[in-house]
Parts: sequence; C-alpha cells; structure tokens
Amino acid sequence: MKYNPWQIEEKWQRKWEEDGVFRVTEDRTKPKYYCLEMFPYPSGRIHMGHVRNYTIGDVISRYKMMRGYNVLHPMGWDAFGLPAENAAIQQGEHPARWTYSNIEYMRKQLKRMGFSYDWTREIATCAPEYYKWEQKFFIEMFRKGLAYRKKALLNWCPTCQTVLANEQVEAGKCWRCDSDVTTKEMEQWFLKITEYAEELLDFTYRMEGWPEKVLIMQRNWIGKSTGAEIDFPLEGSDEKIRVFTTRPDTVFGATFMSIAPEHPLTLELARRFGKEEEVKKFVDRVLLQDRFYRTSEEAEKEGVFTGAYCINPFTGRRMPIFAANFVLYEYGTGAVMAVPAHDQRDFEFARKYGLPIIVVIQPEGEELHPESMERAYEDPGVMVQSGEFTGLPSEEGKEAIIRYLEEKGWGKRSVNYRLRDWGISRQRYWGAPIPVVYCEKCGTVPVPEEELPVLLPEVEEINPEGGSPLAKIEEFVNTSCPDCGGKARRETDTMDTFVESSWYFLRYCSPHCETGPFDRESIDYWMPVDQYIGGIEHAVLHLLYSRFFVKVLRDLGYVSIDEPFDNLLTQGMVIKDGAKMSKSKGNVVDPEHLIQKYGADTARLFTLFAAPPEKDLDWSDQGVEGASRFINRMFNLVARYREMVRGVPPSTGKDEGEGLAREIRHWTHRTIKRVTREIDTRFHFNTAIAAAMEFVNFLSKLQIPDGESERVTPALKEAFRSLILLMTPFIPHVCEELWEMIGEEGYASLQPWPEFYEELAASEKFLLVVQINGKVRSRLEMDADAGEEEVKEAVLADRRVKEYVGGKEIKKWVYVPKKLVSIVVS
Repeated sequence: MKYNPWQIEEKWQRKWEEDGVFRVTEDRTKPKYYCLEMFPYPSGRIHMGHVRNYTIGDVISRYKMMRGYNVLHPMGWDAFGLPAENAAIQQGEHPARWTYSNIEYMRKQLKRMGFSYDWTREIATCAPEYYKWEQKFFIEMFRKGLAYRKKALLNWCPTCQTVLANEQVEAGKCWRCDSDVTTKEMEQWFLKITEYAEELLDFTYRMEGWPEKVLIMQRNWIGKSTGAEIDFPLEGSDEKIRVFTTRPDTVFGATFMSIAPEHPLTLELARRFGKEEEVKKFVDRVLLQDRFYRTSEEAEKEGVFTGAYCINPFTGRRMPIFAANFVLYEYGTGAVMAVPAHDQRDFEFARKYGLPIIVVIQPEGEELHPESMERAYEDPGVMVQSGEFTGLPSEEGKEAIIRYLEEKGWGKRSVNYRLRDWGISRQRYWGAPIPVVYCEKCGTVPVPEEELPVLLPEVEEINPEGGSPLAKIEEFVNTSCPDCGGKARRETDTMDTFVESSWYFLRYCSPHCETGPFDRESIDYWMPVDQYIGGIEHAVLHLLYSRFFVKVLRDLGYVSIDEPFDNLLTQGMVIKDGAKMSKSKGNVVDPEHLIQKYGADTARLFTLFAAPPEKDLDWSDQGVEGASRFINRMFNLVARYREMVRGVPPSTGKDEGEGLAREIRHWTHRTIKRVTREIDTRFHFNTAIAAAMEFVNFLSKLQIPDGESERVTPALKEAFRSLILLMTPFIPHVCEELWEMIGEEGYASLQPWPEFYEELAASEKFLLVVQINGKVRSRLEMDADAGEEEVKEAVLADRRVKEYVGGKEIKKWVYVPKKLVSIVVS
C-alpha cells in the first residue's frame, strides 16, 4: 500500500464534517475545556505563523477530547481594520467584499489543515449582529462614566491618517504600517481603563498560568509608582504647580523644575514672562520628536527657560522653571521637581545648563561632592542637608517627608500609574460606528438600544488621503436627537479594532444568541478560556484590553469571572535564514505549497517537532523531508502488519505476555507514559513525538520467530492501537486511516487516550552525579530512558542543586549520558 496524503486527508476532512465530529454543546456530565488561538485578521492567505499557532491549539484540543473533556475549539475573524480599507483604496474594491472574499479563501485553507474547529460557531467581527452588542457595551460604559470624550494631544499616524493608542506605538512607529508617529490635538473617545489599573496590576500576581515575561510587561506598562504630590508656589502669584515624585526624600535637593513641552502651563508662563517666541519654537520642535525616544536614557536632554520661577516649600529656594523634552504631560502631573544629584536625567540637564547640584543623600561610608560627581547617585542612603530630616535613612525619610507635607498642607501621599485611558476613536471607515449623536440642545446623547446596531453605511469610494468617509455621507451624519427630536449629527469616528477583539472569546460561547451578546448559562459553563495561544507581541495590547473588558462586563452584570484566560502560551516565531519570515525579507514559505507537496500532516508534524511551542522555530527543508519520511515509515509499518492484527483483541492486563510479547508491551506502556507526560506537563510536543519515533524504530526492527506470532499478536495489536492513538492529535488524517486499516471502528479522534501500567512502563534506573564548579553536590536516580531535557529539569529542581545554582547564571552545562552532569555558574 502506498501513502497518499492528499486522498487520505480529503477523505477524513469530509467525514469529520459530515458527521459533525467537532461540533460541541454544553454537557455538564463532562469536565469542560475551552482552547482558543488568537483569531486571525482575514488578510487573504494563512502563513506559517498561523500554521504553527493553530496546530499547537489543535493538538491540545484533540488531546483533551481524548482525555474525556468536553472541548470548545472555535474559530472566527478579526475582520475590521485598516488593511481592508487600504486594500480598497489600492484595488478599488469595497472593504466588505475584500474581507469576506478573504474569509472564504482562508476558511478553506484552515479546513485543509484538518483543524478540529467547531465551524458552526464561526464569527466575523464586521458583521452587524456582532458589533451591535459592542455598541450596547459602549452605551452602558458611557452611562457609567467609563466612556467619555475629551480634547487631547494624541498619537497620529500620518500614513494611516488615524489616531493610535499609546499601546499601538512601538518605538515611536505605528504598529500597523511602521511609519513615524507624530502628535495631534483632537476630540476623542476614551475608555477609562485607568479605573481598573490597580485590579489589573493586582491580578498579575495571581495568574499562575501566564508566562512571567508577559506579566512583567503588563506590570511595567501599568507602571504603578508610589510617592507624593507636592505643591510648589509660583513666584509672584497665588498659583501652585503640583509635581509627582517617587523620591520625596530628595526634595531638599530640588534646584529647578521641569515641565512637559505639551503642558498647558508651558506657553502660558512663557507669554507672561516675554519668552513666548523662544519657548514656542522649542515646543513645536519637541512635539515632532518620538515621545518614547525623548524619555530614553540615550536621548540628549534639552530644555528652554520659561522665564518663570517657583519656590521650593521645604527650602525656600527660588527654582527656575524649564520646559524639558524628557518630561511627558501624561505621566504624573506633567511637572517634575528636578534633583540633579539623585536623578540621572536631571543631572545631565543641570550639567548642560549650568544649574546647581545639591547632594542630599549620601551613601553609607562615602561622601559625594557635586563638583566631582560623574553621574547621579540614585540608590538609598542617609539624608544630609535636609533640615530636621538630616540623618534619617532615605527610605524612612520618604515616609517622614510625606507626613510632614500632609501636616503642612503642601501635598499628599499619592499613587501614580503610567497607564493612560484607552483612546478608541479612529478616523477611518472600516470599523464599528460609535453609537452617539450630538445635539445642540441636549449635548452628547447615546443612540437608543432598540435602534442598534448603528449600521456602517455603504460608500462608493474611500479617499486615499485618509480621514473618515462617514463625515461626508449626509444621510448618515444628519439625524434627529433621541431625547428632544431636534436636529442632531452622528459621531463619524469608528471604534478601534482592538475593541472587537476584547470580547470575541465570549461570543463564541453562544454565537447565535439574538437576545443578548451571549447566553449567560453558556458563559458560566465555558468561561474562562482554559488555554489561550498567541504571540507575545500582544502582551500590552489585546491581552491587557481583554482583561479590562472582562472586568467591565463583570461589573455591568454580564459575566461572573474576573479574568478571561486561565493559561496563556506565547508561541515563538517561525525563523528562516536567520530572520522572522516576512514578505519584505523574501524568506516566506507558503503553507499551501507545503501542503501540495507533502500533505497537511507533514506540515503539522514539522512545526510541532522542530521546537517546543514557546521557542522560535528555525525553518529547515531537511526537517520537512524528515517529517514526511517518518509518516511514510509509520504508514508502511502498520500496513505491513495490518492483516496479522485485524480482528485480534489487544493485550490488556498488566501481567499478560512474556518474552518478546512482554518486551513489546514494555515499549508500548513506556511510550504512552512518556508522550502523556510531555503533553500534560509542558506541551513539549517535540519530545512527545521523539518518544513515538523511538517506538516506531523499535517496532520496525522486530523479528518475530516462527511459531511465535500467535503469542505476540495481541501485544502487537495493543502496540499499534496505542501508537495510532498517541499520534492522532499530531497527524490526525493518517492516524484515522491507520485506525481503519487495523480493523478498528469509529473515529480515532473520538477514542479514549491510552492508559499505561506503571509496572510495564518502568525502566531501568541509573545514578546521575551532579557537579557544580568541579565539586560533586548531588546525586539523583533517573530513568534510563530519560532525555537530556528531562535530566536538566530534574537536576535544576533538586533541592541541593538549588542551594548552589539558585539565582546565578549558568555559564556552562555538560551532560554525559547516564553518568554525569557538570554545571559551571558565575
């Protein structure tokens, strides 16, 4: 028999669909498992990153099904957004037609991969039946004060001609088109994510199923700072300028004040003191600079004197007020007390502009002198030149200063967050309309819920210069006020597409619900998502927004959960020729060509075997060939023995079999144990597949003596049944074919996962010696079949090893199989 992947794959995909194998409903007799990969933007074709991401999710879903879980594994489309609009401009095609045409094509591609999706739950976020509910959420948030409109200086992408949220600016460039981002003052709608800053931060310390690096990124983005707000009186005025500082212990060393160029006070003070022309030139120049570079360590510190002075309330010192490029208006109060001896940016600025440097924190056992300092001293120490606080340890001094300024009425204890409210207005067409109207008499009025959805109107063409076409459609803009019936105009901005992706996982639970965004019983059954899979690039965009949205919906009474995703897996990138696959680098491999040449199972197996899911996958043509050879080898092996094992009951009891049969059963149960362990504990599919490959090698070399076949056949039947079922989550099409080939009934995909007997799986043991920096520090008993990765995990988890290695960098790791591990630490 010859392995024909295309014929086999088409056959089983058709059967799965006809029999609804992966359709799912709530079943309270089974434990539930909700597995979800981040849904794709319908760009037109899937790429190898998609293949890897979705194959990982498919293996997990299929495995959990076989372990007895009721598995929800849906798919849909993140369908609004700029690429559709840009394509419409370039190709003269309506964004809706472009989007739905791409969805049709990509759906076929995904089905060709054999993924176990319940396609009856498919959603597209550009459908009115989806964004209708999003508009309802917006109205409820508006009524609760969580959605509001204000004029603000915002990130502006001149290429996309739209506003960007802070999270959508990466190193000063647009996350979508990579253009340099500028700023622009505009009226915008915001969602009040800052209202949930503390809870969002607090839960990052409870989310044990998330990678620590993602949690750290979110904590840094939320950016909680504790300190004090202090009022500095403006000289010659009753006004005060309030600053936020995390170092109130250094207030006696404040010698000048820095304010953000975009701060309203900057130009106002300059006007008062005859410096307007000079300051405005500086402000205009700085506002064109990348705001993220402005605050970086390597950026040159620049400023201009506004002509104004303030008074340090603690020292009475007259402090000049500078506009400085490294101060951002949205952080703290937009004004900073400058302490050059103890803040590096202030130090560089003071040296450049000849401003005083006063040391007020001395390190233990050292004495700093301003004239000889080469950089600021930013660590804790002892307070000096600080009046009655002199001599206090600086940490203790922070508290003492805060108490004092609160007693004096000069300020207060304060917590500040780097996180800003989420600006969701977009000046583009292809998005969900914001459901409000503006009435001269009634002001801002939400559209009545019974009139939802506010439909996106048809447009004949989209202006290549950008800007929202909605503003030019009179029949859309001109409407009546829902409150007074008078003339009103509609909002013409659309919502940021990240709003759609902040709740789509909830809609999957009951995608056809017409009475609400979702059915509450379905939500209570399926949510939270048990395993979420996607790229780490979404750490402070989609993942943070989704967490916020779920908390809002909880407080609005829609859900009872606090967090959307119990476990998160961030898969690595697909690398070719030393770089991430991309069209611009010319190193893209088209999954369709791969499938046409080798079949979907080979594409799946290669992406799973080449690297653990969380690591980058290095593309290798030889690796693809190797995956294809293994599937052919496994197919031919089972085909060779098919007549021998058909109709024969498999071995079952733990004491059954002796001689060769016993050896076969040992390999069978050992392999079941290893594959199960690698999937269960770490999702290390590569080592699970490696165990199955070793099993195939063993079975391929079998020599069955004459007259022994009858005694060995039950063990062989058990071996082939187990091998096929173990490989079903990875290469499901060929496994279904082989399952049928050996005379088994039903779908392999719906069989229970094989169980193992520990007595049969047990391997010989060996004593592993562990050396650290040349000295024996521990000895461990290991299974003889343990691979190096398993050995490393056991060694680093050992209590005695931890005493010598914990927290130190491992410079060298050497493993001598079944004998020795040698570790060198710094």
